[in-house]
Amino acid sequence: MTLLRVARIFDGERLHPEGGVVRTEGGKIIEIRPPDGGEAVDGTLLPGLIDCHVHLSNLQPATETAADDDSPRRSSEAVIEDSLRRHREAGVTTVRDLGGAPAPYGSGPPLTSPGGHCWFLGGEVRGVEEIRRAVRRRVTDGARVIKIMAGGGFFTPGTDVSATQFTDEEMRAAADEAHTHGLPITAHAHAPAAIRQAITAGLDGVEHATFVDDELADALAAAGLTVCPTLGTDPAIPVPPEIVARIARAGLTQATLQAGVARLRRAGVKIIAGSDAGLGPAKHHGILPRTLAEYVLSGLPPTEALTAATARAAEALGLAHRKGRIRPGHDADLLLVEGDPTTDITALRRIVPLGSADTGRSET
Repeated sequence: MTLLRVARIFDGERLHPEGGVVRTEGGKIIEIRPPDGGEAVDGTLLPGLIDCHVHLSNLQPATETAADDDSPRRSSEAVIEDSLRRHREAGVTTVRDLGGAPAPYGSGPPLTSPGGHCWFLGGEVRGVEEIRRAVRRRVTDGARVIKIMAGGGFFTPGTDVSATQFTDEEMRAAADEAHTHGLPITAHAHAPAAIRQAITAGLDGVEHATFVDDELADALAAAGLTVCPTLGTDPAIPVPPEIVARIARAGLTQATLQAGVARLRRAGVKIIAGSDAGLGPAKHHGILPRTLAEYVLSGLPPTEALTAATARAAEALGLAHRKGRIRPGHDADLLLVEGDPTTDITALRRIVPLGSADTGRSET
């Protein structure tokens, strides 16, 4: 049994400024008590963060492999384990992979048109029947979510970010097949045409929504879609010139990204946290704290940004029964930081190891 005495607790939705004592056992939260007079760390305890949009294998092309220790499959597994380690070091305890292996909480290769965005991941499909078969194959492989590339992408040469990649009928078929098997489906969509198609086809979520306007933000809210704006880059790491040029031609700026998030919030859209980690060097694994800081710069109060990475993210992943909140019965995925992230979101970068001797932790 472990007791954690802390000055403040953020439970996934609101701050408890009086703090308290959290008792854990066997990887579960057993009890939360008011302060008991014992020495408490002057920090904030919150649920482990959830990054809802990562690429653990760094978007390496799919490769057929042999079952031997020197195979590319072994290399991919090593890359994934290193990616997960980097997330854990940043306070992220759960991720949703939207471009690789189905686990953990992943999609497998995204559905894309022939030669479409991220075609090299092995998800090219054409026509209603191929799409339905591809969804069923992902279900068999253990996917927890279906991802479809509704439009082109900045990092795939030859694709058009402003255009759609599938017909309305194909998108509806993907959504229908996913829902038939009890899975949510989310769409990669930067531009209005792709966002609108995701809404009318009955999808559950949209990734990016970069160029969303007020009308589409209202439509997303009315339809109940969850949106994952993938802000957050490391300013110390340069972006390749060809990518910079492609992004500039599309009219993408930091101001555009932040304005889109502000529109989504004003409309009441359900926003969840996702970094697109693994997309490139400037979006390395473990960058989610910077994503949340940019959400705040976009107009989200820190508490809402934290909820987007805890309670609301857990709901989007179908894990609200065990993750994203500090409450009895939930997993003891806990993060302790110096200061108060509900007033200073950068406190997320000041992690206090739960195993250190000065954290108000005791074991019996």
